[in-house]
Amino acid sequence: MKKKAIYPGTFDPITKGHKDIIIRASRIFDELIVAISTRKGKNPLFSLKERMRMARLTCRGLDNVKVCEFKGLLVHFAQRMGVSTIIRGLRAISDFEYEFQMALMNHQMNQEIENIFFMSNLETSFLSSSLLKEIALSGGDISAFVPQEILAIIEKRITLITHE
Repeated sequence: MKKKAIYPGTFDPITKGHKDIIIRASRIFDELIVAISTRKGKNPLFSLKERMRMARLTCRGLDNVKVCEFKGLLVHFAQRMGVSTIIRGLRAISDFEYEFQMALMNHQMNQEIENIFFMSNLETSFLSSSLLKEIALSGGDISAFVPQEILAIIEKRITLITHE
């Protein structure tokens, strides 16, 4: 039986920290689904289509990784996909409290769901998509924080926004 996991998020945009977790999880699981949320609650800067494209470019060459969107509750999506492991990244203690609550809630809704937390590496422990967007929208250089495969896409979007 194949070991499958889901790594969910908004990925707005995907960062080097996300990529690191994707690579590490892909070494452990036979199949990893990078599941991009369609929820608009976080007011994404990038459209779902753009986020999907950036994730696919970032995951190119990782044959056991697929990118797809999901709507609704993650536990329902996991059940539909036949997956019982959810991957989440932790950067700091502040992440743990929220992720712990989510893991317990997901497990309460479906006892077959297990959560595995990946600690971020030292180089990306401070990095978040929100912080990255703030730097980019303020004219800062984000090239050290995003996968090179998608840097031009992000810069193009930021240029359009800042010149409107």
